[in-house]
Amino acid sequence: MAMASGNVEAFKRTITAYNSGNVEALLDELDAAVEWRPVLPVVLGGNTTVYRGHDGVRQMLRDLDAVLAERQLDFSDIREEGDRIVAAGRLRIRGKRSGALTESPFGWEGEFRNGKSVCIRTSLNPNDPHER
Repeated sequence: MAMASGNVEAFKRTITAYNSGNVEALLDELDAAVEWRPVLPVVLGGNTTVYRGHDGVRQMLRDLDAVLAERQLDFSDIREEGDRIVAAGRLRIRGKRSGALTESPFGWEGEFRNGKSVCIRTSLNPNDPHER
């Protein structure tokens, strides 16, 4: 199996762990020095934030779970570009207070080193994860 296809499998394990809320399984897929630039805090009215390392990812999940009753990612298009995975799909979230369900296009770009994510960027524009 080529290393790149290993990255696709690692990406899929990451999304499965994220969707199931399995924090330890998620952290197993992330480099200890990972940088995660999520779009969700911005969507929820916060600032652009970079979460660094496993402690940062734990904080990001606590921040999201404080306001969301549900968060689910589903990717229909996953592409390998060297050591990067670029994926397009949909995000589904439900607010805790409002109970409102929102679905949106969603993009994910992840850089991998030694089979682990070292940098993750997400966007509501699946065609351009850099757009915020």
